[in-house]
Amino acid sequence: MNAPRVVVAATRPAVRHLGHRTTSTSTKSPFLRPVRHLHTQAPRSSQAAAFAEAVVEAERPLSASSNPALSFPCLDAVETRTQTLSRRSRSQAGPEPSYTTGQHQTFRSKDPLLLDWGGILPEFDVAYETWGTLNADKSNAILLHTGLSASSHAHSTATNPKPGWWERFIGPSCPLDTDKYFVICTNVVGGCYGSTGPSSVDPANGQRYATRFPILTMEDMVRAQFRLLDNMGIERLYASVGSSMGGMQSLAAGAMEPERVGRIVSVSGCARSHPYSIAMRHTQRQGKLRYNPSVYPTAEHKLTTHVSPTVLMMDPAWARGFYYSSVPPHTGMKLAREIATVTYRSGPEWEQRFGRRRADPSRPPALCPDFLIETYLDHAGEKWCLEYDANSLLYVSKAMDLFDLGAEHRSRVAGLRQQNAHKLKDYGKGATTPDEEAASDLCTLTLPATPYEEQDADGAALDSSSTPTTANIQPPTASPADPPSDLVRGMASLASTPTLVLGVASDILFPAWQQHEIAAALRKTGNARVTHVELGEDKSLFGHDTFLLDLEGVGGSIKRFLE
Repeated sequence: MNAPRVVVAATRPAVRHLGHRTTSTSTKSPFLRPVRHLHTQAPRSSQAAAFAEAVVEAERPLSASSNPALSFPCLDAVETRTQTLSRRSRSQAGPEPSYTTGQHQTFRSKDPLLLDWGGILPEFDVAYETWGTLNADKSNAILLHTGLSASSHAHSTATNPKPGWWERFIGPSCPLDTDKYFVICTNVVGGCYGSTGPSSVDPANGQRYATRFPILTMEDMVRAQFRLLDNMGIERLYASVGSSMGGMQSLAAGAMEPERVGRIVSVSGCARSHPYSIAMRHTQRQGKLRYNPSVYPTAEHKLTTHVSPTVLMMDPAWARGFYYSSVPPHTGMKLAREIATVTYRSGPEWEQRFGRRRADPSRPPALCPDFLIETYLDHAGEKWCLEYDANSLLYVSKAMDLFDLGAEHRSRVAGLRQQNAHKLKDYGKGATTPDEEAASDLCTLTLPATPYEEQDADGAALDSSSTPTTANIQPPTASPADPPSDLVRGMASLASTPTLVLGVASDILFPAWQQHEIAAALRKTGNARVTHVELGEDKSLFGHDTFLLDLEGVGGSIKRFLE
């Protein structure tokens, strides 16, 4: 047994934010603004002393305790990974993993892309893969849109034989029949599997974008995809197909370019992001801090970070997005993935699959993963935490939150695009960046002056000591047959597009009523060619992940619709 360590809090120097690099504005474009260092507040001495005392108490010799200290193999694993990544950061290889799933093709657009919220990409790459053969008149192309973290590798190829994320759904006689269709799948702009995203190099300064990458939307991703189609000479798609976030994009593609989309398939998607889905993605992006001794090894750093479990943006290693030259925020990514996994499957499935069984009932309970469901989530987080770029998760998930096909939202964004259209003209005249005032406007946020107050059913604020009950929560007044009129107006461009809308009753992330809303809104536009399919719990208990697993229910419905 190692001798107990006594940690004493030293006088804390000013905290140096390891991830940021201040950029001089004397020679750089005004598009690259100086980084403001906000993590400079020193802890109070009483807090430092209390924390140091707590550390000493936790590490007293075993003989001074009534019970032995628990072991924490789950934390040991995290700390070991941090140490490994830290060693890599000092080597030529660098700490950042290579986010790739193998060989793919790349389309590079040298023309700038104006984004909905005013940002601009001077140039961009789109990673893509294809299956099947494009016919002579280029009328058999299907654009397959991905979920949040998927690559373009939906199916194996000659250059990359690794099975893809939709391997059983693509191929001869499969739902996306490659004897008939030419299937194209891209990694979305904002991702990290070959398309331009936060981990890419900004051509304006030769540095990684990091969180200088502009906010983007589902529609921005689709615009980049249509640039690829233009390059291929494909004027009209046979179908726009997608599941989950891809189901949003398939609808967006049809709404934006109705004359270029022959039919739409939207599986487990929505026409606008709803509060529950936004809330779950928010919890993945933000949270409290957790001390990681390999990143912050001294007691004064412990005080500032040892609060409670970490999620992505509050992982100290995230460093406001500028972590590419140091240890990536793998701990926050792991927990973010665990939270997401909870929403991907269903309670009934887990009841059957795991129940209340423990991994090893012969041993005493532990605070680390102990129940089978805990070990499942832990494995999911461990497996994924270095497979996807943290900044891409933030940007792409925020784009999902912003999605809304309602008329009011679409009109507002159209107005913003019109206001910012001059940026493309400026690029045409040789300018490389927008003016500083415009760039500043993109990066401002004003929080509410007063915190949110709970309200009762009549809209009156509840006393701070009261607790809202189910009696205070009113269900939506609209029925699926009566979608919001704003949504109907916003989807009017889809009035003549044949559309398959498929939902899953056990899906808690994109509940089946959201697919009811899509179908009802389309029918209200006058669209008489809407096919709505709902897989009940008797058909699938796999929740949101059904679109990845159910070849018969999901795949069969798609195959029949496309034919």
